Amino acid sequence: MTPFASALLDWFDHHGRHDLPWKQPRDAYRVWLSEIMLQQTQVATVIPYFQRFVAQLPTLRDLAAADEDTVLALWSGLGYYRRARFLHRAAQVCVAQHNGEMPHDFDALAALPGIGRSTAGAILAQAYGLRFPILDGNVKRVLTRYHGIAGYPGEREIEKQLWLHADTHTPAERAADYTQAIMDLGATLCVRTRPLCAMCPVQGACIAHRDHLTAQLPTAKPGKKIPTRSTIMLILRDAEGRLLLQRRGPQGVWSGLWSLPEAEETGGAWREAQRHARIDDAQPLTPFVHVFSHYRLQIQPLLFDHAAPAHAIADNADLRWCAITDLPALGLPAPVRTLLMALPEPTTS
Repeated sequence: MTPFASALLDWFDHHGRHDLPWKQPRDAYRVWLSEIMLQQTQVATVIPYFQRFVAQLPTLRDLAAADEDTVLALWSGLGYYRRARFLHRAAQVCVAQHNGEMPHDFDALAALPGIGRSTAGAILAQAYGLRFPILDGNVKRVLTRYHGIAGYPGEREIEKQLWLHADTHTPAERAADYTQAIMDLGATLCVRTRPLCAMCPVQGACIAHRDHLTAQLPTAKPGKKIPTRSTIMLILRDAEGRLLLQRRGPQGVWSGLWSLPEAEETGGAWREAQRHARIDDAQPLTPFVHVFSHYRLQIQPLLFDHAAPAHAIADNADLRWCAITDLPALGLPAPVRTLLMALPEPTTS
């Protein structure tokens, strides 16, 4: 065991996070679910989503048997919805090919949708106690600073160095505790800005601390200007208060989620609205911006009240009129859900 791992485990025994819900019990399904949810998402945000998810889908077989709308509704608000689809698909593969269990074999795990090297290692270490390194964002930050590695961690050569260090430090004993310890260190002390170096159990040998480089390491991703796009979201509400929802296609952001019809400009918005209903007037609502990882979306909501459905849509699986009370059971993008739940009361006709 390296001095780094030994110091980290001693610290974890006294200061680690031992009450995380996916650790009680720490089985493969719960570990896997937490690892996927925690990708690019903070622990405090994940905990209520995790608890709600396992309350409704407590086992891998329950997840595999659920319909996609149920899975996406439980995921709604966490973002990066491809994670939820991969999770669902991987559970179905486990039922079909692995007797309804997460595999104990690294190659079989890594072959499942949405599971890469680090996630596979985390499952094997956390759930089965096997010696496999991990390299999530928190671990990259800890090792980059500890070893003083300059260069963006997403670059192949830098990541290769980090994997070598991750493997060197992962002990044969207490692999589950070690992987949790290094994630805890990155999440609680070795944070992105203003790390708490004075409380760190390995600060005595940390190069970034020694050389006053904690603000510079890890090296930031090369800057890239994020473009802005615009869209008009059509909110068609009929006399019963139902809203017209449209399932998005398989490509692009929010793929497969229920959302609102859209148009690029006002004339197109009216034409699109008239395809679905007879309309009299439109009320522009407050515009807002939603930021994705690769662009900003300027959204102008346009409310068409007292819309009279132009034709039956029962045969169209990608369109439906829904009551507000139906929305919690559907997978909707978080900003769309927030928009619909905050609609003004219908105007009198």
